[in-house]
Amino acid sequence: MESKSLDEAFASFDETWSPRVLAELNGQHVKVARLEGAFVWHSHADADELFYLLEGDLTVEYRDDEGETDAVHLTPGELTVAPAGVEHRPVADGEAKVLLFEPAGTLNTGDAADDERTVTDPERL
Repeated sequence: MESKSLDEAFASFDETWSPRVLAELNGQHVKVARLEGAFVWHSHADADELFYLLEGDLTVEYRDDEGETDAVHLTPGELTVAPAGVEHRPVADGEAKVLLFEPAGTLNTGDAADDERTVTDPERL
């Protein structure tokens, strides 16, 4: 049993779009990440992804099969869940700090795994 400090976790790295594993439970990873600007459109075929905004300004855009888009804007303390199979991309206005909850082994870029920002083996804090 141990506790984890979010402040210490975020102080340990500066890179954006490079999530770190903070904890693991029931086959899920709890990750911390710094986000800035727009990420790549992607989906996770078999995994929901929860975005919990700690600091900053974040919009998660969603795109359906017809190419229609919708968006959820988050302020600190709010969250949204990208359902499995739904194409999405987070867009941070300035730097945003988030907690991510998703099944262990889920790539940050999902089905866009050839993106330069794909993290195949996230660092554990």
